Amino acid sequence: MPRSPQDSARVRERETRIVRTTRDIAENEGWPAVTVRRLADAIGVSQPILYRHFPGGRDDIVGRVVLDGYAELAAAMEVPGNGPESLPALIDAYLAFARENPAVYEAMASARSSIVFASVETPEVLRRGFELLENAVGGRDGRERAVRAELLWSTLHGISQLSAGGRLDADLDGFREETIAALFTPPA
Repeated sequence: MPRSPQDSARVRERETRIVRTTRDIAENEGWPAVTVRRLADAIGVSQPILYRHFPGGRDDIVGRVVLDGYAELAAAMEVPGNGPESLPALIDAYLAFARENPAVYEAMASARSSIVFASVETPEVLRRGFELLENAVGGRDGRERAVRAELLWSTLHGISQLSAGGRLDADLDGFREETIAALFTPPA
């Protein structure tokens, strides 16, 4: 039997609460603290209710956090301009997202997931984020743009990870971002 609009709205609202609670627990206590039992208790529902929304349990929930994280990152990287002039703002937006959402970024970077990268099965939101990187770094052709975008992404990821571990001097953040932009600005 089809769901009523009210039932559908309740399902979406509960899924949103599950994901939001997952993020809150992970950001405050780390990913090991995120369990189906803990989530059910925090939300005030039974574990079977959580499995009804996310049949794969914790992995499905984390997968949703990862997809939502990529959507938020892509939205943050939607900076004014389209091309090399947007590169400094895009770099700043990427690093700010990773810094402000450390647990979500950690899941995006390393959680067990069924998300496929660099494939026709890659979700649209991931392709959009990569397209923003490609547009910002430019290149003579699609292959060069893709490689330059991969290298920028890898650089930003490495900086995000090292910064999260306290291994980079925060006083150098601005200069570091300017240097990255200079390295990835396409030649005129």
